[in-house]
Amino acid sequence: MDITLTKDADGRWRFPENLILVSKTDPGGVIKYANLPFCRIAGYEEAELVGQPHSIVRHPDMPKTVFRLLWETISHGHEFWGYVKNRSRDGGYYWVFAHVTPTFDASGRISGYHSDRRAPRDEVLEKVAALYAELRQAEQAGGLDAGLRLMKEKLAEFEGEYHAFVFSL
Repeated sequence: MDITLTKDADGRWRFPENLILVSKTDPGGVIKYANLPFCRIAGYEEAELVGQPHSIVRHPDMPKTVFRLLWETISHGHEFWGYVKNRSRDGGYYWVFAHVTPTFDASGRISGYHSDRRAPRDEVLEKVAALYAELRQAEQAGGLDAGLRLMKEKLAEFEGEYHAFVFSL
C-alpha cells in the first residue's frame, strides 16, 4: 500500500486518491480503531489515537455548524457525506471527503460510527472553503444558531440538504 504523503508550502498534507483513511468510534466519538493511512497523515500512532475523541484532529477552521449537521445526521441513523479540514499533529492540515455511517448492534441501537475518508478534488475545495469561511464568520458574530441559519439559507437551492450540496460539487 502506497502511503506517500506530500506537504505543500502552506502546510497542507496531500495523499493519493486511492488511499482511504478509516476510523471507528464509540457512540460518543471516542476512537476505537484507526488504520495506518489515517495514523500517518494525522501524525499519530494508533495507540495514541485509540481512546481519544475524534476531535483530536479537528481543525479550528472547521465551522461548528458542519459538525452539528454531522452529529444530527449520524445520531439519527443516517449516513453523512461532507468535506472536512483536519489538523495533523505537526500543525499542518489535510482535507478529506468524509463518509460517516452509524454501526448498529443486534437490537438496532447505534453502537458506534465508521468513517472512511478520501482525498477531495482541489476545485471542490475552493467552493467548500468559501462556504466554511462564511459559516465561521456567522458563528463568530452570532453563535452556532447564526451559522445554522446561514447554512439553511445557502442550502435552500438544494432542498435544504447538505449532502445534496456536497454531491453537486
